[in-house]
Amino acid sequence: MAIRTILHYPDPRLRNKGVAVGDVTPELVALIDDMAETMYAAPGVGLAATQIGEPVRLFLIDIAGDDEPSDLRVFINPEITERVGDQTWEEGCLSFPGVTEEIKRAATVKVKALDKAGKAFELEAEGLLAVAVQHEYDHLEGMLMIDHVGPLKKRIMAKKVQKHAQKRK
Repeated sequence: MAIRTILHYPDPRLRNKGVAVGDVTPELVALIDDMAETMYAAPGVGLAATQIGEPVRLFLIDIAGDDEPSDLRVFINPEITERVGDQTWEEGCLSFPGVTEEIKRAATVKVKALDKAGKAFELEAEGLLAVAVQHEYDHLEGMLMIDHVGPLKKRIMAKKVQKHAQKRK
């Protein structure tokens, strides 16, 4: 396992759409393990393969609290099949370090995908899990949280990312 580099906005690779995964191979399992290590080290609650420069339809989510056991969920070739209601959530993103913004999303989603073993599953999610599924799914579509805000907030978010990058230098 290895910690991978997370791409930061405005890296153009974040706009790449993920391509469907074929079989669950040992290489894919190794990528999943790398992604989990990267996500936990960041720390974050979700990570899409496109965020580490791997343009495949794969993301991970673990919304367990610090005092709870891990609840890592793997979504291979996910498809959101239903969106119901509305909720607004203060979201962050590992590709936008130091930035949070209120984003309006569906309150409940249904998603179908394959798990780490390649077994198909369906999930109905609400609350933070629904937000995380939609957020990571957007990454696979080349969409970012900045695409969900107006022009003024886009400029503010971009400036915050620039300031954070300068602090890291």
